[in-house]
Amino acid sequence: METGILEIDRLRAALAASEVARQEAERRATGAEAMVAHLKLLIAKMRQDRFGASSERGRRLLEQLELELEDLETAIAEDDPANAPGTLTRASETGVERQRPARRAFPAALPRERIVIPAPFHPIARGRAGPWLLSTILTGKFADHLPLNRQSAAFAREGIDLDTSTLADWVGACTATLAPLIAQVRAHVLAAERLHGDDTTVPVLAKSRTVTGRLWTYVRDDRPFGGPAPPAAWFRYSRDRKGEHPTDHLDGWSGILQSDAYGGYNRLFDADRKPAPVTSAGCWAHARRGLFKLAELGRAPLAVEAVRRIDAIFEAERTINGATLAQRLAVRQERVAPMVNDLLAWMRENCARLSKKAPVAAGMAYILRRPETFTRFLHDGRICLTNNAAERALRGIALGRKAWLFAGSDRGGQRSADMYSLIVTAKLNDVDPQAWLADVLARINDQPVSRLHELLPWNWKNTRHANHTQVA
Repeated sequence: METGILEIDRLRAALAASEVARQEAERRATGAEAMVAHLKLLIAKMRQDRFGASSERGRRLLEQLELELEDLETAIAEDDPANAPGTLTRASETGVERQRPARRAFPAALPRERIVIPAPFHPIARGRAGPWLLSTILTGKFADHLPLNRQSAAFAREGIDLDTSTLADWVGACTATLAPLIAQVRAHVLAAERLHGDDTTVPVLAKSRTVTGRLWTYVRDDRPFGGPAPPAAWFRYSRDRKGEHPTDHLDGWSGILQSDAYGGYNRLFDADRKPAPVTSAGCWAHARRGLFKLAELGRAPLAVEAVRRIDAIFEAERTINGATLAQRLAVRQERVAPMVNDLLAWMRENCARLSKKAPVAAGMAYILRRPETFTRFLHDGRICLTNNAAERALRGIALGRKAWLFAGSDRGGQRSADMYSLIVTAKLNDVDPQAWLADVLARINDQPVSRLHELLPWNWKNTRHANHTQVA
């Protein structure tokens, strides 16, 4: 009897907690909808104000408000229970109804073809957009760096009326649908024995001002040492560059981390870290960069000589790119190690004669302060000479900043990180992101969880290749 009473009490407590959660969800949804309405009113007023819309400051503020609205509407769609992976829940069943943007009919002039087929699952709940249209919008925003308001304007020029609110709704729904695949990319990356790590700045709107956030990437790429695992990149977002972020990102992971000398990684290398300390490997490209800038000036002969010696090391390394671990180690021990040892001895000798404030001495000190991280590659064939794999993964973001100027919110920054994880991973595997995402969105709701890995870019590519071979 006592056990039964306890069970009833537990059920009552669970029901009470569920009701609190439901009320909180309703409160958040109501607040978000109110903010959407407020932003739309502000934008409409600014567009009517000829003076504000024509001034540089007015145009800038209008862009900020439009991006903030886009992020908010996307977040609402992403949080909608109906868009949860594998969920066909109706809004009326969740207790949270929200107003969706009114969708106008497609232009009457567009050609129409009636085809009767069995009804498949829709890529997104209650959505009329097909997978190719959705993938076009996603790659436009996250690969080609076109904000949704610009995409809406491009559709309008083609006679298709798709407002920004509708596009934001679809992007949020797609992000929620693709969440299990993003988790699989993360798991694959963190299964690596060696990772490349780096970060870059991303301007973020915060209470009508812009702050500098960070996008971090962790890249698995075993191809330089002939590893069979496919390459992949996992991205994360943070409001700042504190060292707690990489510590959190790589919690539970241990292995070799190739990176620059950013001090925020240092806690990963602590001897008492659990499950084990991360091993640091330096980037010779970073080390060369400072000395190369001095050599370009033509007034630093020591910098010129340092660059010449480092370039010789790079040249020897090119001959073993993609070779096996044993082959790489053999060449490094025979050819590369003597060059590295001579370089370090030469740097120490010259630094002893230079002022510590001399730019050339500072450039050499970048290596001499941590020689063990720069010589570790000589004894481990998995380690690369540079961290260029991570820098290449971030290159698109650096180019995109000129187009989208800023992220609309912290939530938008993390959404971008999630989508970059998919798009950059596809590119690393020589897969067209648009074609891949279109096929994934068409199939993911029908795909059993146990076979979700089949949709990862490298498996998807192999399956398509096998199918094409059979047809031929």
